[in-house]
Amino acid sequence: MEPGDLRTALDRTERYIERERFRGYDPYDALTSPIFRMPVLRSARLPRFGFQQVIKRLPFQTRPLFGIGKGYNPVTLALVLQGYVYREVAAGERTRTERINHLVSELDRLASPGWSGRCWGYDFPWQSRYASYQAFHPTVVATGFVTNALFEAWSRSGVSRAGELVTGAVPFVRDDLNRTQEGETFCWSYSPTDRQVVLNATAKGARLCAQAHAISPDDELTRLARATLRFVADHQAADGGWPYSLGDDRQWRDNFHTAYILDCLDEYARLSGDDTFAANVEAGLDYYLSNFFEDGVIPRYYDRSLYPVDATACAQSILSLVRFGRVEQAAEVAAWCL
Repeated sequence: MEPGDLRTALDRTERYIERERFRGYDPYDALTSPIFRMPVLRSARLPRFGFQQVIKRLPFQTRPLFGIGKGYNPVTLALVLQGYVYREVAAGERTRTERINHLVSELDRLASPGWSGRCWGYDFPWQSRYASYQAFHPTVVATGFVTNALFEAWSRSGVSRAGELVTGAVPFVRDDLNRTQEGETFCWSYSPTDRQVVLNATAKGARLCAQAHAISPDDELTRLARATLRFVADHQAADGGWPYSLGDDRQWRDNFHTAYILDCLDEYARLSGDDTFAANVEAGLDYYLSNFFEDGVIPRYYDRSLYPVDATACAQSILSLVRFGRVEQAAEVAAWCL
């Protein structure tokens, strides 16, 4: 693949996203259908979960038939913001400054009200196996995606408001999320209204603390990040992998959730100067590279299965491979994706 091919693909993708005004469907947006405003279906867990899975898995687009419109998701805006910043850095010129500032303003506007700090949720209601969430109900995952993009806008593009939003999110993570304690370590909950023990989610909370510390130094943030990452490290398997969660049947290992953990561990080390988890990163990266790429190129969804081929696994593979210095492999993955 020639570099021009990748630039052309990026340009086309960027134009498409902007033409759609950053709106689109999500795999889990089925419950925005008007039928789920009916009294019984509004709260019935099994029909909600089942319909969501059916819409997600159908090989053809049926959302318009059920009145499901394209959403305006803070996480989408955050990922586009991150992409804008990276493209500016790669080009070595400020060609997207106005668009970057616009998305920072939009993320500021879309923060979920009523919590201790700035926080974000998806723009649609959704039903998981273990919890039900209304639209814009904040989670550490959505908040982690948003603050990570804002941190890049602050650190690479100099957007001061983006940095303020990152530090403003700390009280949400520190004060609103529940904790599962193990000695001096702990795991933050997925949202303020559950007690799920999801490893990549708490790692995102740690990354947020490390990034906030980089903006406005506070040793307490480093201590919190280290304590919850110690929890994650303690639950790494001997082969280097991590289960999605603890205490329930979600014991699978998949591509992008593994990559999220590795990215967060690495970001913490880079920003704090603390190499406590270097051995965990090395073992986890070896596991990731050995188990999540078919022929070293095609991103596998699960460690034991190529399918389903998934856009998030493809995109996150490129980001993580570049982060860990495997640029040639990342280019091969990008070429395969195209």
